[in-house]
Amino acid sequence: MSCLAIFEALLAPEWSLQRLGSQRQYDVLQVTFYGFRIEEGPSPKAWGMPIDMHASEPDDILHNPDPCGSVHELPFFVRSGHGSLNSQPGYPIIMHFKGTLQTTQGGFNLGGTNATGQVPIMSGNFQLIDLDTPKEAYTRTSFDSGEEWVLVFSDEFNTDGRSFYPGDDPWWEAVDLHYWGTNDLEWYDPGQITTQNGALRIKIEKVNPIDNHDLTYRSGMVRVYCLRLRLSKLIGLFHDSLAPIMLPQRRRTFVFLPAAVTLPGSNTVSGLWPAVWTMGNLGRAGFGASLDGMWPYSYDSCDVGTLPNQTHPGTETPAAALQNGDPTKDGVLSFLPGQRLSACTCPGESHPGPMRTDGSYVGRSAPEIDILEATVESDGGKVSLSAQWAPFNAAYNWKNTTDNLHIYDTTKTVLNSYKGGVYQQTTSGLSLANQDCYELKTQCFAVYGFEYKPGFDQSYITWINDGKAEWSIRADGMGSDTQTEISARPIPQEPMYIIANLGFSTNFAQLDLDMLTFPATMSIDYVRVYQPKDSLNIGCDPQDFPTAQYIDTYADAYANFNISTWTDAGQPWPKNRLKNGGTC
Repeated sequence: MSCLAIFEALLAPEWSLQRLGSQRQYDVLQVTFYGFRIEEGPSPKAWGMPIDMHASEPDDILHNPDPCGSVHELPFFVRSGHGSLNSQPGYPIIMHFKGTLQTTQGGFNLGGTNATGQVPIMSGNFQLIDLDTPKEAYTRTSFDSGEEWVLVFSDEFNTDGRSFYPGDDPWWEAVDLHYWGTNDLEWYDPGQITTQNGALRIKIEKVNPIDNHDLTYRSGMVRVYCLRLRLSKLIGLFHDSLAPIMLPQRRRTFVFLPAAVTLPGSNTVSGLWPAVWTMGNLGRAGFGASLDGMWPYSYDSCDVGTLPNQTHPGTETPAAALQNGDPTKDGVLSFLPGQRLSACTCPGESHPGPMRTDGSYVGRSAPEIDILEATVESDGGKVSLSAQWAPFNAAYNWKNTTDNLHIYDTTKTVLNSYKGGVYQQTTSGLSLANQDCYELKTQCFAVYGFEYKPGFDQSYITWINDGKAEWSIRADGMGSDTQTEISARPIPQEPMYIIANLGFSTNFAQLDLDMLTFPATMSIDYVRVYQPKDSLNIGCDPQDFPTAQYIDTYADAYANFNISTWTDAGQPWPKNRLKNGGTC
């Protein structure tokens, strides 16, 4: 079977593929997605590589003892991430093909799966848009503009027994680590996550610490790789030229990300910390070195907001940085080390770019927007619908005027009284969850999500609770602050990826250990991503916000969760010209 025939057989309906002809001796293929085209070449045949799916190679036995086995054996190719929204959305094109069904016997994890490739085949369903997604869900109306948006990615989780150990799934990967940054009481183990009865299941349970890294609880965190569309290492086609699909013009686009969730446990017992959220691709959740000086910044100005503690070097100014801040830290506003990849970075220093025409860098970071973080209070289960920010306003007070804040149902949602601390500023709406959609109630699924437009002008975030718009923040709400001498913070512009986890920590909620029931499971019926059909922009490595080369350069910081700071990773901080009197 030819390379072209294989791709034609595997592409989703939204894609088309045609041969453009030859350039010199290289075959060139053209892929079309919603009207945008990329050209891929050269052909592996020109390199002497086999293009027959049944052909063997010398090292096949190392990673694919059965070349016709389950598609789950295909390796990951996307860098990092849990999928992207406006960009943590752009997934690798891993197409489906039929092969020999692997047995699930002998698996020791949830659903009879393990990390050796003993996983059920997901025949015919590895496209960006899940074949099980109902046709009526292919479009939806924007909460903000009323315009029609199109589906660009979905996962319905309808195939039971999926494994999320690294390399086992084309979209998602579970982590194997202790989430020490928030003093969690659990170890995240890939074996705690599977699919069952049409939903993704993340289970937390009480275990013997001897078998669990000296921790009493075991749970799961899974992330979806950035939606980065590329022709990958597929059935012997060793083609590693990464080609994210981009719009012809550089611009940030709108994104809507809904997820249907059953919350774990009960709506009357506090302690569990379920979350579905997103982070900029230059930071890796749970990997401290990658986050050092990156989270939760969303900043593209060169001023005191990029500096440690938000103070000018050698001074105690501005005064707002040292008073009326965190009451548990003597009123100090910020303990952040400064923005590592700021717009103040000196030319020639390590920075992912891009660079402006004046020679300055675009400020880069790892911002966070949360779909939900769930908690339980005296009047029932609630969800925090929030975003995290840096640098900070004076006293963490953002401009929540009527122009910048809209709460759609004030009987259901209020602004969270928690506004931030020395490590983050928070804009959060605290909203009553659907009290039936809990594991120990009716187990219905409630739709949570957010819609947003990145940037400054007319930008916004609107959060969704139980399928309805709950509250919105406009970009001007995070405008400049004369007291702390900082500039406006954009609605996050970075390529983002999706994370789902079931945490357990004294940092978030009061633990009612006497009443909590274990095991407990958070279930997700589907995850979907939408964008306006006239402004698609999906990919983890866009030209205007590149990430891949930087992550490759500092791979250890993104792969070793035991490294807690950038310095511990053996790397110097890039020089910031404000630390040297304004010059480099």
